[in-house]
Amino acid sequence: MSRTILQLDHGDRTILEESGQATTGNPSHIRTHDALLSELGPVLFSSMPRRDQRTKGMTYLRGLLEANGRKSIRNIAALFGGDATEQSLHHFIVSSTWDWTPVRRALAQHVERVAQPQAYVVHPLIIPKAGETSVGVERRFVPALGQVVNAQQAVGVWGAAPDWSSPLNWRLQLTHRWLADRRQRRQASIPENEIPESLGQCSVKAYQELIKNSRLPLRPVVMDAQETDVAAVVGRLRAAHTPMMLRVGGTLRLTVEEPAFPRRGVSMTAEQIMSMVWHMRRPGEELLSPRTVVTIRVALSSTARRAGRSDDTLLLMGVAQRGHWPAELWLTDLTSLSVGELLRLAALARRVERDLTEVADRVGIRDFSGRSFTGWHRHATLASVAHAIAMLSDRAQPPLLSGVG
Repeated sequence: MSRTILQLDHGDRTILEESGQATTGNPSHIRTHDALLSELGPVLFSSMPRRDQRTKGMTYLRGLLEANGRKSIRNIAALFGGDATEQSLHHFIVSSTWDWTPVRRALAQHVERVAQPQAYVVHPLIIPKAGETSVGVERRFVPALGQVVNAQQAVGVWGAAPDWSSPLNWRLQLTHRWLADRRQRRQASIPENEIPESLGQCSVKAYQELIKNSRLPLRPVVMDAQETDVAAVVGRLRAAHTPMMLRVGGTLRLTVEEPAFPRRGVSMTAEQIMSMVWHMRRPGEELLSPRTVVTIRVALSSTARRAGRSDDTLLLMGVAQRGHWPAELWLTDLTSLSVGELLRLAALARRVERDLTEVADRVGIRDFSGRSFTGWHRHATLASVAHAIAMLSDRAQPPLLSGVG
């Protein structure tokens, strides 16, 4: 049995939180968590108007970081005191009045100061659900799984660099079924300004919300656009003057603008373009080495013939992997970057996939079991803070020494 005291300064006020429960996890990481919580708490929760809200926010964060198993409100409460704590935390997440937007803003600005992302990665998140009452849940076909699942569809926007990534904003994709029924909207606490969105619309809106609400600098957006209307996504990002790196599918229709290309100006699929590149290789040239990358200037077929529109030009990049050509296809307007720089940007998507599994899932990003829109967003916000603390704690740990002496 241990006694934990968190001391948080809010101007001339001090909050003390005590727990008689033993905590779990690596002691050195817990100490680092404590230090980061003490540093970040006053900043992240300064927008919460009441002291008890800030105290509950800290309790919830510690539970996300240290509770065993699923990060449900019940399991978090068990770490700190049982039924009374569970009721208190349930009210804090589901029914309280605090706004998650300024908390996300404070988080994004802190990550910007201490870690400086290289890009923002927009990444979809499928959250399987057993029932049909959780906000936004639908029967959905998930290409990565190859099957239909009952799930929520969310989109996260992550700040990312080669050695870390952290979610900074979230958006739930909501369909006509959820928004047309006023009784259902009211029961799920869905705001009046929410409208039905495609996955592409939801993705771009999530990014735009982050930039607008958090006042962050302009950086490239890296996004898997294979399941979206690519032309619409490109149009929306260009309208916002946002540089982009989009993973696309082989059926996307493009026109090649390279003068030496045999079918210049003819609408073709991305797969057909890369197949022609294969047949155009020089005799004896090994195209499928592990480092093979090809870039070629293209335009979206729907916009290729707009006279005088130099900004229509894009690069299609094909990447070989394990003898397969092309294993990945990327579309970008970053035409001045080298192939190496483009590959490093594309690799940030894999960094996010890794950290989603190893960190975000560990702190419970998919674990909210309530039904409401507001509850889901509050949980996702605090899970994002917990992810950032876990990420920063890992970066703060000294490397293990071996062979000393």
